[in-house]
Amino acid sequence: MGSADDVDKLEAAKARSTVQMLFKAARLLNERAIARVRSRTNKPVRVAHTALLPHIDLEGTRLTDLARRLGVTKQAAGQLVDELVAMGMLERAADPADARAKLVRFTKRGRAGIFEGLAVLKELEDDIEKLVGAAKMRTLHEVLTAIVRDADEAARLDTEPSNKARSR
Repeated sequence: MGSADDVDKLEAAKARSTVQMLFKAARLLNERAIARVRSRTNKPVRVAHTALLPHIDLEGTRLTDLARRLGVTKQAAGQLVDELVAMGMLERAADPADARAKLVRFTKRGRAGIFEGLAVLKELEDDIEKLVGAAKMRTLHEVLTAIVRDADEAARLDTEPSNKARSR
């Protein structure tokens, strides 16, 4: 363990880092949202579940694609899917494009759960707006939208075959 001075320097550096603060805020808000969902549903929702759900396309997603999107093994993604299937949120269905493959998709209950989860997020947004004010909340939304749009575009470019060939 470092000296008290090292700890203080590290904490100060982390507090000056906007991205570090964004990560911490996201983690704390995610934990708060999960706690609210758990208390309302009595379901054992975990952080790993909330990491998985945004990667499931409404028409369904293959397990291999979910694993890739999450950056985990197929087995790890499969375990999360199994847990959410047991909760009635997800189902496995035949892939119409490939009879050998299965799609992971939301059940009717799962789609309703997404709306319930979005309502919890809206409550958290209202809490943040009370803290920082409407104008800063709008600015925060605009900034985060720009960041997400840029990251999505960069990810799309990174996965295009022509870009992979050029980067070799």
